Amino acid sequence: MEPGRTEPVSTQPVPAEQVAALRRFNRYFTRRIGALEDHYLGQDRPLGEARLLFEIAERPGGVSLRELRSRLGLDAGYLSRMTKALEAQGLVRLSAHPDDNRLRMVEPTPAGRVEVTEQNRRADALAAGLLDALAPGRRAQLVEAMATAQRLLRLAAITVDLVDGASPDARACLDAYAAEIDARFPEGFDKSDLVGPAEVSGEAGAFFVAYEEGRPVGCGALRRLEPGVGEIRHVWVHPEARRLGLARRILAALEEAATARDCTVVRLDTHASLTEAQAMYRASGYTEIPAYVDHVYGDHWFEKQLPGPAV
Repeated sequence: MEPGRTEPVSTQPVPAEQVAALRRFNRYFTRRIGALEDHYLGQDRPLGEARLLFEIAERPGGVSLRELRSRLGLDAGYLSRMTKALEAQGLVRLSAHPDDNRLRMVEPTPAGRVEVTEQNRRADALAAGLLDALAPGRRAQLVEAMATAQRLLRLAAITVDLVDGASPDARACLDAYAAEIDARFPEGFDKSDLVGPAEVSGEAGAFFVAYEEGRPVGCGALRRLEPGVGEIRHVWVHPEARRLGLARRILAALEEAATARDCTVVRLDTHASLTEAQAMYRASGYTEIPAYVDHVYGDHWFEKQLPGPAV
């Protein structure tokens, strides 16, 4: 598989009724909050411009157009047009990055900050009006359901991409992983234990990086122990992306990569202090086995039989 391609977690097509249900919810929700109106929240701009102004105001010191494009998933031309429209109305100010003339920066003007304050007041009133129509129990049920929907939609939007083990994002994730477990392990952690790029690239193995809005938020590595046997290493998720189920998605991608490389079993070890990792592996079908290698950080060893490649 080519670097940069995402290995699928499932080959099953999404049922048509589930697709229809999500589209039906999107249509209802966008209509209910006034997303289709030219004057969102009664202000003199549509939702797109209002949201862009909000994002800019969240970073009063300035934000690059590149970051905004990545965060909001906008076409460069569309973002440029909206930004210029806000600039023409005196709500934002454009400038060059002080250290990189290639980057265009945008920040709110005093008038822009005033408008966002009013935008937030009106948005709060709209939300409060909707919630007020429900009894307290129903209100709590709705808020909980929205939190679940947000968590699952966030997980769905994260990509898990196969990358070269020597790529900057791969090494950055491993550095973050090493720093975290060095703080957690009573004995600390020696970075020389990290996998080398050659071990987890090409036919020798695989390295996956999880991306959220263009930012690396997780990783996992696979290397070949012996013919038919793969070893999973360094499954890690950034603290801000935990409790989404992302670690299991990374684990599933590693297992599929192992199957594609003719492995019939995968093994791994974990430290005694990583109790949450042990629970995840057991829940994912791994069984504890005797030590298969002498590893200074290994206290528990696990193994999982893999299905054969799909025909």
